[in-house]
Amino acid sequence: MNIPLIDLKAQYESLADELNKVTLQVLSSANYILGKNVTEFEKEFAEYVGVKHAISVGNGTDALVLALKAMGIGEGDEVITTPFTFFATAESISAVGAIPVFVDVRKDTFNIDTSKIEDKITKNTKAIMPVHIFGQAADMDEINEIAKKHNLLVIEDACQAIGGKYKGRNIGSLGDMACFSFFPTKNLGCAGDGGMIVTDNDDLAVIARALRTHGSGENGQKAFNLLNNIEEKVQTSEGSNDTIYNPLKYYNYLIGYNTRLDAIQAAILRVKIREIDKWNSRRREIVEQYNEAFKDLDLVIPVCDEDNQHVYHMYILQSEDREGMLSKLKDKGVATGVYYPVPLHLQKVYKDLGYKEGDMPVSEYLSHRTFAIPVYPELNEEQIKYIIECVKK
Repeated sequence: MNIPLIDLKAQYESLADELNKVTLQVLSSANYILGKNVTEFEKEFAEYVGVKHAISVGNGTDALVLALKAMGIGEGDEVITTPFTFFATAESISAVGAIPVFVDVRKDTFNIDTSKIEDKITKNTKAIMPVHIFGQAADMDEINEIAKKHNLLVIEDACQAIGGKYKGRNIGSLGDMACFSFFPTKNLGCAGDGGMIVTDNDDLAVIARALRTHGSGENGQKAFNLLNNIEEKVQTSEGSNDTIYNPLKYYNYLIGYNTRLDAIQAAILRVKIREIDKWNSRRREIVEQYNEAFKDLDLVIPVCDEDNQHVYHMYILQSEDREGMLSKLKDKGVATGVYYPVPLHLQKVYKDLGYKEGDMPVSEYLSHRTFAIPVYPELNEEQIKYIIECVKK
C-alpha cells in the first residue's frame, strides 16, 4: 500500500462536480480579478472567523507582509516570533525592513514559549507574531497581556490553523490582525496560491486593501487620507470591471503591491469553506486513533492544550531515531515529512543576526526528532489501520 502525506486528488474528487461547475462559471464570466466571488468569499470568511474585515491576497506570505506594512512596521523595528516555523514567518518581517527576534518554543506544543518573550523586548520592539503551529493556538491570553503591558501589536500567523479555537474563540480573532494561507496542502486549500488578512480594526483594513493593489483607487485614497488626517470626498467607480478597466486604478496614493486572490480560487474556496469544520473534525477523529495506538510506544505523541481545539494541519511525532523511522515507513509505502529540519535562527540567510547553535535549545532539539505522518481527512479506515501497523512495527 502506498499512502501519500496528503492526497489532493482525493479531496478534489469528493467535490469534483461542484468545483468544476464554479470554475467554468468564472471562466465564462470573463471577470477574473476581484469581482463578486472574491467579495463574497471575503464576507463568508470574515463571518466564519468572527471578525469585521477579511482582505484576500495572493498568498499567505503576502498576507503577513501586508499586515506588517499596514501596521507601519518597517526599517529598524523588531518583531518577536518563533524559530520553529516555516520561513515565511520571519521572511515577511525581513521583507518590510524589520528584524525578526526569535524566542524559543515549548517542547510539548511547539508554540512560542511565552515565559521567554519579555526578555527579548527592547525599545525597538513593535509587535509579537505568534504562529499557531501545526493547527494549535499559541497562548494568546499571555501574549496579549504582554503586548498590552509594552504597547505592542499582535499579528497571528494562522496560516496552518483555519478553524482552530482558543478557549472557545476562533483563531484569527485573537490579535490586532491575523493571516491565513490557502496553499493547496492547507486544511482549507485552493487550486493554487491564496491568502487572507483579517482584522476588527477599520483603519488597518482600509490600508491593507489599498496595499494589495498598488496603493491605488478608492481604497488608496481612503488610506492616504487616513494616514495624513485629510477629510475629503473619496472618488468611487461603481460597476467597474477590474479585469478590463477601472479608471481609478491609475491614481496612486501609497507604494503598494500587486497581490490579489484570483476569482477562480475564491470560487473554489467558497465551496470548500462549507466543508472545513467537517474535515477538521475528521482529522481529530484520526488523531484519536493514532494517539491511542501510539501511547505506549517509544515515541512522543502531540499534546493539545486544555481548552484548545486543535485542527491538526500536521500530526507530529517525535523519535530519537527519526531517520530510521522515516526509512522504514518509506519502505512500507507510508509517506512522511520533516517539520522543521533547520530552525530559522540557524538558517544561513540569518547568520548576520548573530544567533548560534545552542541559543534556542528546544527548537534545535525538536528539529532533530519531529516528523509528520498522514492525517488528511480523506484517509479511509484501511489506510489508517495500515499506517498504525507500520508505525508500531
